[in-house]
Amino acid sequence: MSALTTLNEVMAPLMPHLMLAPILLPLLTAALLLLMGEDRPRFKLIVNLLSTLLGLGVALALLGWANQQGTASTMDVYLTGNWPAPYGIVLALDRLSALMLVLTSVIALASSVFSAARWHRAGVHFHPLFQLQLMGLCGAFLTADLFNLFVFFEIMLAASYGLLLHGSGRARVQSGLHFIAVNLAASSLFLIGASMLYGLTGTLNMADLAQSIPEVAQTDRGLLHAAVGILATAFLIKAAVWPLNFWLVPAYSAATAPVGALFAIMTKVGIYVILRLWLLLFGLEAGASAQFGSLWLIGGGMLTMVFGAIGMLGAQRLGYLAGFAAILSSGSLLAAVGFGQNGLTAGLLYYLPSSTLAISALFLLADLMDRWRNDGASVAPHDNDDAPFLTAELVPTKGLNLDDDQEALTGRVIPAAVALLGLAFMACTLVITGLPPLSGFVGKFAMLTALLNPLGLGAVAAQPPGAAGWTLLALLIGTGLIALIALTRAGILHFWATYDRAPLQLRLLEGLPIAGLLGACVAMTLYAGPVMRYMQATADALHTPSLYIKAIMSARPIPGPQAPRVEPVKEAP
Repeated sequence: MSALTTLNEVMAPLMPHLMLAPILLPLLTAALLLLMGEDRPRFKLIVNLLSTLLGLGVALALLGWANQQGTASTMDVYLTGNWPAPYGIVLALDRLSALMLVLTSVIALASSVFSAARWHRAGVHFHPLFQLQLMGLCGAFLTADLFNLFVFFEIMLAASYGLLLHGSGRARVQSGLHFIAVNLAASSLFLIGASMLYGLTGTLNMADLAQSIPEVAQTDRGLLHAAVGILATAFLIKAAVWPLNFWLVPAYSAATAPVGALFAIMTKVGIYVILRLWLLLFGLEAGASAQFGSLWLIGGGMLTMVFGAIGMLGAQRLGYLAGFAAILSSGSLLAAVGFGQNGLTAGLLYYLPSSTLAISALFLLADLMDRWRNDGASVAPHDNDDAPFLTAELVPTKGLNLDDDQEALTGRVIPAAVALLGLAFMACTLVITGLPPLSGFVGKFAMLTALLNPLGLGAVAAQPPGAAGWTLLALLIGTGLIALIALTRAGILHFWATYDRAPLQLRLLEGLPIAGLLGACVAMTLYAGPVMRYMQATADALHTPSLYIKAIMSARPIPGPQAPRVEPVKEAP
């Protein structure tokens, strides 16, 4: 802790400017990569990996800065044009935005390493588009006004169109056209809702909006709610709420494996914006509009959970299974957001990175498992000593029970690559379904505890959760059970059923990203106490919007250098 404190003290003068790095670093990297020819793929790959790794280091430094000990709300505000809010462009860093930056960087690094095995060569401009995608994601998490949120949304979406079509193919083109059409419609709704809000309040700065909403005239209150509903629809499309999520599974499953893994964070962009804006604009301090839309969030989230669980149960392809798991995760988070409870918010914040990491790993696993299942005609190990796995000849068969192919039923060696895939798939199953002992269980247990006791652990007696609370509690358990059935069936189909397949050839660049993503889930479990304290502090700050408003509106420009005063020269008499 002392080392971290010392580091924070050394980096303190640079931290405000370091907030620009998550946006400028991928922007400059993308520009550099575009200047390189397509005849240098290896060099472009190295540049992409180094930039993404550096971005992860920057995100971790910002996370350490945002989590200063002893402060209820750590806010850092950067006035990019040196104009005060609400007139200038404002970037804001708090615990929530720092958390999302780290989550994005971890998934991006895993995806870029996985792509190095082969996928980055499937088309042109993969690396510049990848960096522009990171720029849009990081900008969306850091911006403090709706106009720039729209700008970063468009950068993110424009890059995602190219990444989704990377590798071509009829399935990708067809799903990509649907993906583009739906997101263009969402962008139009975003513009309409933001324009209506600006006409009513005269501002698009989030903190200034929070101040203006309680003062809107009662005669304009209905128009205000209509504007917010249109704006929220755009975010709910990105959050994959039912019935606006029909595009997600075909698009994400058609994308290449590293792109699908990166896209897992895109549904959480919608969740982030709804969590940020709903608690800021419609918290208890919003006057007549307090808690507006909560029932819609709860109901939409629950329906999305049901749709995602049924989709997982009916999915036959692993890519579809991962896509429906992303929908189930988003539905759980949306429903929990709508309750507006401090403890429940802390639980969902813990569950958010856990489920996102596991779903990203599942997209990568789906590529390897499908390739293994469809690759060859035999599952028998190689017969030579140069094979990468242990051979069947090393296992004596005399005197043992044999199967129909005259192979030993006992003592058969499991290839290392298949064992790694099996363990990784098991870990993904545990996290996504919320079973112990991994981080998914901790997050769901925290949400269930908050539902059973809405007033918190310090209350004298547990409070009844109400009809909506009991419904969400049942859905959290029931959808987890359905997801367990679906994932277990897929595991049996791919690992236990007998197929004539060749041994899986697993490269180090394919195994490391999956191990890293699931290792992050294990780390969250081992350090569940500090992580949960971080999430609780984040939830406390989100449920106290006055802290955010004060930090943004009180930020002052840095005074420029003043010219030295020149005394007037007196003329001689």
